[in-house]
Amino acid sequence: MKTIDELLSEGVAGKRVFVRADLNVPLDGTTITDDGRIRAVVPTVKALADAGARVIVASHLGRPKGAPDPVFSLAPAAARLGELLGAGVAFAEDTVGTAAESTVAGLADGQVAVIENLRFNAGETSKDDTERAAFADKLAGLADVYVGDGFGAVHRKHASVFDLPKRLPRYAGHLIATEVGVLRKLTDDVKRPYVVALGGAKVSDKLAVIDQLLGKADRLLIGGGMAYTFLKAQGHEVGISLLQEDQIPTVKEYMERAEKNGVELVLPVDVLVAPEFPDLKTKAPANPATVAADAIPADQEGLDIGPETRKLYASKLADAATVFWNGPMGVFEHPDYAEGTKAVAQALLDAPGFTVVGGGDSAAAVRTLGFDENAFGHISTGGGASLEYLEGKTLPGLAALED
Repeated sequence: MKTIDELLSEGVAGKRVFVRADLNVPLDGTTITDDGRIRAVVPTVKALADAGARVIVASHLGRPKGAPDPVFSLAPAAARLGELLGAGVAFAEDTVGTAAESTVAGLADGQVAVIENLRFNAGETSKDDTERAAFADKLAGLADVYVGDGFGAVHRKHASVFDLPKRLPRYAGHLIATEVGVLRKLTDDVKRPYVVALGGAKVSDKLAVIDQLLGKADRLLIGGGMAYTFLKAQGHEVGISLLQEDQIPTVKEYMERAEKNGVELVLPVDVLVAPEFPDLKTKAPANPATVAADAIPADQEGLDIGPETRKLYASKLADAATVFWNGPMGVFEHPDYAEGTKAVAQALLDAPGFTVVGGGDSAAAVRTLGFDENAFGHISTGGGASLEYLEGKTLPGLAALED
């Protein structure tokens, strides 16, 4: 695929450049609680603006139902992008209507505009090819060139990600080029030992990537809510912990395959438990107890890995030449259950090799828990996209950028 460096060398002054970004940031009302995804697209937007392009930034935010919804407006993201660029950013209150057309028409060379949430139009996410194409045609009318830089959306077959780039000269932005380069390090000529730490709530979200990693990784460390399905598959009581009982047969098969393939599959040896889920708003003290992973009381819920597991996982990461981590080890949003995730993050920093934080909640945890983002080898902006790439799937947004 062609990259933005090639576009810049060709010259973009005066051209309308449509940048499909990922500004899907978490909001508390209109307050952005984590601006990592906005910061990630700044290098691409700034490079284009500095070269004299008229930059049109577009993104989705949340899951509106194909119609305008002020709760999901991109206005706060547009304002934050302007702050990060140190320049005014125009904002159009629609996607392909009169506001977008007039806002784009009013751009001078080097100026930037953000159009409203793409998902306010049903054509963006439609499964009907004709409806999606019609929306893509309207978007194409706003621009002369397409730059894909929303890595967190490249696994979606959406109009702005899949259909639009086919209608314009297309290039990969700095972020997508970087993300793809990093993921290739996790799939081609991987340096070993290769250790993967997987957490998060549902084991079903990770089954496909585990399936692939059983033939590639040297060690798999399992934590988070998904760990309890593994513990149950071993025959242990998991109390009222998160459990996907229908996945137990698959998990058992994966555990057998790991042993057969010589992949070390490491599960928690102790966990923090409590009789109920903590209050994440007040963050009132939860007073958890630590119990052995094979001795969870029937009326208790596992909410984080315990101190012995933290030490164990750190030891399994200590010699890693390549690390991929996706998914927190517990309910990191509450201070009483943040230590497991914090320990894994610290172990990545201490590891001698190339470390990748695989987007999503893991990336949010790194920032929430106060770690220096630059200390990691790479922090991905797309958890789902990263996982699907590692699963070996063809990602629509990347395929559309190919020559």
